[in-house]
Amino acid sequence: MENIKFQYISQENNAYPEKLRHIYKPPKALYVRGGFPEESKLCIAIIGARNCSTYGKETAYYFARELAKNGAEIVSGLARGIDGAAHKGALACGKKTYGVLGCGIDVCYPKEHARMYEEMEKEGGIISEYGLGIAPLAGYFPMRNRIISGLSNGILIIEARERSGSLITVEYGLEQGKDIFVLPGRICDELSRGCNRLLKAGAIPVTEPSDILEYYGVAVDKRGVATKKNNNLLEKHEEVVYSNLCLVPKHLNQVVVECNLPAATVMQSLILLEIKGYIKQPTKSYYIKTLE
Repeated sequence: MENIKFQYISQENNAYPEKLRHIYKPPKALYVRGGFPEESKLCIAIIGARNCSTYGKETAYYFARELAKNGAEIVSGLARGIDGAAHKGALACGKKTYGVLGCGIDVCYPKEHARMYEEMEKEGGIISEYGLGIAPLAGYFPMRNRIISGLSNGILIIEARERSGSLITVEYGLEQGKDIFVLPGRICDELSRGCNRLLKAGAIPVTEPSDILEYYGVAVDKRGVATKKNNNLLEKHEEVVYSNLCLVPKHLNQVVVECNLPAATVMQSLILLEIKGYIKQPTKSYYIKTLE
């Protein structure tokens, strides 16, 4: 990224985030493109597995979008998986989201997030404590997590393994007095072991974005929070196919078998459901419901 425009904000600068002044080893200075989360607004960190499931990715997107619609700002680490999905969810409704990097402000990592990186300068900000040109080395990411938690009021964890890096953010968050929210997972799911362990330790379980908003006393705009699709608007075969789907991707052949309908009928119903926005394909020939 040539001729990158950024600000260098030292601790002596009034623009330095107040929330970071008293955390463990506060950054002596920050590089920022765009801006910082507003001190007066609710800020939620959404974190989780890089190698997440489709369910985790869709849920992160949904929570971020609905929280953002209702006035919360979203912060994460711009990594693959849950982080990226959370940023996209906030950007999808034109709201602000902030990414904290484990590398120089002029280094987009991972590279596939380049477009999102540019969008976030306009709708939020990109933040780093590392100087220009610093490569994304593994040792830098645990330390950047204290900034993610420091900027937030609360931390939402979506899919975390037993030894997930997300748990480092949680540890920083607990030291900083942040609220810890967790999306429960299946007990047999490797990606949920870290989450479920946090719940046993006293984290706050959530199943809807409104759980977090109401915790902070935010009046939820029901027009801005997703509701279930009206199945009454569907034709009979469409309803059968739609009812067979969930947030875990199913292959076309599996849907045909489970619906016990002719393949042509299932395929036509899937096409119509996708056009109407009830379902989508995360990968070719695999289908899930949409959280809309």
